[in-house]
Amino acid sequence: MLRLAVPRYSLVACLALGSLFAFDSVLDAVEPVTATEGTVEKVDRAAKIVLVKAVDGSEHTFHLDSRTVVHGAQDTRRGVNAAAGDLREGSDVVVHFTKKGADETAEEIDHVGKDGLKSSEGTVTGFDRAAKTLTIKTADGTEETYRLSVHAAEDAGRDAEDAAKKSARVTVYYSEEAGRKLAHFFKSF
Repeated sequence: MLRLAVPRYSLVACLALGSLFAFDSVLDAVEPVTATEGTVEKVDRAAKIVLVKAVDGSEHTFHLDSRTVVHGAQDTRRGVNAAAGDLREGSDVVVHFTKKGADETAEEIDHVGKDGLKSSEGTVTGFDRAAKTLTIKTADGTEETYRLSVHAAEDAGRDAEDAAKKSARVTVYYSEEAGRKLAHFFKSF
């Protein structure tokens, strides 16, 4: 009978390598959320998808699922059926989405045009990453502070800090929840 001796460190190395591959697949499952602004071109409720033509001219086919949240059409709605029901062709939207391969899944869709979220324009005077707030000074001189939604905070990244340092002009799209202004998306102009 032939016996092979496998050194103990080889076994440990194999287990470590296997764990690394398992951890890597978990990391692949967690995708960063990205946002794009555009117009709804088509809603296919049966296929649970929405086609959006982005402001840069590109077209995106977003999948809707149970996590998808829609803000600004009527009330905040969650789930694929509610999301598909609230979306209308021609609506101006911002879609916060994840991408896995070629598939894009809508996490949040914000109506930003007519009958959508409220908006305000002004100059950025402050950004607090820890508190997740953005402060702007409007044309009439008042300062307004907005809490950032989870996706707005993710989108903000360094851009908001840079905007605050440069006193950039922005449009903030927000809803009012529990007496506070919650920013869902903002863009410089």
